[in-house]
Amino acid sequence: MAFAREGAHLILVGRTTGALEELDDDIRGVGGNATLLTLDLKNHDKIDALGPTIYQRWQKLDILVGNAGILGPLSPLGHVTADAWNEVLQINLTANWRLIRTLDPLLRRSDAGRAIFVSSGAAVSRPAYWGPYAVSKAGLEALVVTYAHEVENTPVRANLINPGPTRTRMRAKAFPGEQASSVKPPEDVTPMFVKLAEAECKDNGRVFDLKTGDIR
Repeated sequence: MAFAREGAHLILVGRTTGALEELDDDIRGVGGNATLLTLDLKNHDKIDALGPTIYQRWQKLDILVGNAGILGPLSPLGHVTADAWNEVLQINLTANWRLIRTLDPLLRRSDAGRAIFVSSGAAVSRPAYWGPYAVSKAGLEALVVTYAHEVENTPVRANLINPGPTRTRMRAKAFPGEQASSVKPPEDVTPMFVKLAEAECKDNGRVFDLKTGDIR
């Protein structure tokens, strides 16, 4: 919604058509417009086809936001099943690598390609029982910073945001006893996404922690 208000044409990717259409209605309500793509990020072949599909219509991509993620099991590492481990790494890490791989050529065709990904404090604190999630986010940070080094001599810039505690369904699942009203709404973190997407943004390979204000 923040990007729609800024005038961006959005390419929205989601697993269910219904949720995408509801969001599309909200976007149209503020005068924005979007293209809807039903896509499960566990379907790697469809991710790989995303770049060529966008190229055929627009020839370039200005902004990539890698926002999808799952929590996975909160349990001792010895109790995590292989299927659960693989699912968390597949969505939180591997899907983002495949997005970079298929969309990098399009970002390079932009005058100021911007890639923004979502990390977590767990990538650094690595709390007990959060193994799959913490590993996936630490890996994501390594992935994006590596990509940032690779594009430093191009118009592309890649960064990460750690939103800190935010009122989402994932947060409620991780902390079921927490009072939702005590946690900031997602709208409070969108200004940083917009800032990192601007052509004037020169930051590259940084992690912005919105809880502490630290930049790594």
